[in-house]
Amino acid sequence: MGYEEPGRDRSAEPSSGVPAVVLESVFDDPTHGEPGRDRVGVHVWWEFLLVAGLVALGWLLWREDSAALRADNLRTVLVDAVGLGLLALAAGLSLRTAAPNLAVGPVAIAAALHYAEQGDRGLAASVGPAVAVAALGGLALALVVVVLHVPAWAASLAGAAGVVVFIERRSTAVLVQGDYDPGRTAGYLFAGFAAVAVLGGLFGTIRPIRRLIGRYRPVTDPARRRGVLAAVVAAVALVGSTVLAALGGVLIAANGPGPVTPDTGLDWTVLALGVALLGGTSAFGRRGGVFGTLLAVSLVTVLREYAPERGWTLSTWAVGGAALGVGLLVTRLVETFGRPRPGAVPDRSEPVGDGTISTGWAMPQSQSVDNWPPTLPTPAAQQPTDPWREPRWEDSPRRWDTDER
Repeated sequence: MGYEEPGRDRSAEPSSGVPAVVLESVFDDPTHGEPGRDRVGVHVWWEFLLVAGLVALGWLLWREDSAALRADNLRTVLVDAVGLGLLALAAGLSLRTAAPNLAVGPVAIAAALHYAEQGDRGLAASVGPAVAVAALGGLALALVVVVLHVPAWAASLAGAAGVVVFIERRSTAVLVQGDYDPGRTAGYLFAGFAAVAVLGGLFGTIRPIRRLIGRYRPVTDPARRRGVLAAVVAAVALVGSTVLAALGGVLIAANGPGPVTPDTGLDWTVLALGVALLGGTSAFGRRGGVFGTLLAVSLVTVLREYAPERGWTLSTWAVGGAALGVGLLVTRLVETFGRPRPGAVPDRSEPVGDGTISTGWAMPQSQSVDNWPPTLPTPAAQQPTDPWREPRWEDSPRRWDTDER
């Protein structure tokens, strides 16, 4: 009979007697991460703090200048949030797949310059080529990363340098030629961005999807290849992040009041990565929250609106650096309290009571021959005795003690 844990409720277990947590993890491959379900409690608490910060900062902005959140000003703020949000989604997507794309900022500036020059040809004719070139560039970057299996941050930094060369060909600012006004559909744009961000976070909490998107994340030696499926996921993420960055740059250019200035765009890369990390996305990949990106984008957007009202001068570098610094602390919290709970999955090689493995499969555990118990117990060592003191020598009275002596 096996050992029965006292007070254990068997009604919550399958008919086979195997705990549900073991059945959930029995097919986990330890080469793709520790078995078990990631904990999301840390994301809930952090997102609650982001909500509190957003409400407090929004109230301060409303008290300082309530007109900043009304009518046309509100629509401008919403479009700014969507533009930054697309960059944050691009950075977050590449981070979740453990293939960080550092070229999102330069790609956004290059797309903004292209739209500013070609905007008078119509939205489709100006945005379409920019998106197509971004997709091809992302595909080239993905092939370099997954075929050579080199760090994505290094390959994307090299790609960013090439985009900066394209940007530096323009020596002066470019006035936007198009008449597209994203403010007219600001509400729809923000709702679409919010839906994509939240739905993406929800899908990321589903265990098979979460493990799939984080498959490229190194487990042992980071130079070892992670397989074809991991390479495909990383490649799709790099292409998607580059396209999202181009769309974000177009929105930023169309919503801006002035011309587009040729710049390296690396400050936008820092800001996008900082916002993604601030929202709860791990810098190591795989882990992230649900509402974190939406809340972090909203918080940073309100902060950038509130700073001029107080006379503060906050550059993109300053805001991005601060967000990146706090985001790294958040990554430490997420990796510490978001990994599967220690001890939640029993060791499958540990015998339980009757010698069966702890997964519940009725297979006897193999033992070494040297450890088998003997057939008969080993008798205890006997103490040496004096043969002259044996009882058989005293069965009859001693003759030398009788009267016949």
